[in-house]
Amino acid sequence: MARFRFMLSAALFCLVVAISDGDTLKLRCGDAGAFRQLTVRLHAIDAPELSQPFGRRAKQALSQITYRKTARLDCQEDEDRYHRLVCRVRVAPDSCTEAHCAKTLDAGLAMLNAGMAWWSRAYAGEQSPTERGQYAFAESDAKARRAGLWADRNSVPPWTWRAGHPRPH
Repeated sequence: MARFRFMLSAALFCLVVAISDGDTLKLRCGDAGAFRQLTVRLHAIDAPELSQPFGRRAKQALSQITYRKTARLDCQEDEDRYHRLVCRVRVAPDSCTEAHCAKTLDAGLAMLNAGMAWWSRAYAGEQSPTERGQYAFAESDAKARRAGLWADRNSVPPWTWRAGHPRPH
């Protein structure tokens, strides 16, 4: 991970070029002649796996929020166990029609608002009190509205689902 330490000391701006699933993006950073592709996992949320109910819908939702947009990445220094950077990802909201809009829409929070992910409380200690409150409220509100995956009263969190469906090595 040392090769990214300098880059991650400040916000990084990259173009979202692909969506892997409901909480993982591929981004192209840098100039056309010297760009690097990064795989990024959204911080503090967990979306359904693709083969899980609502998995494909979560991927579509993340695509609607971020695809082909310039994103501001605020990343942790360490990669996760799948060699992805873990970042807060912010993009311009769709309502902005200016050429250079501020990157104010938190993609993870937007996924919670849409009912397409769970808040990963295990990472609450890495969030500010304001961010914890926003994430807790968004998940609770989506659940109360029965939005997205919350329409299924028996929806299974991905961490529980993965325990019964281990990845092949």
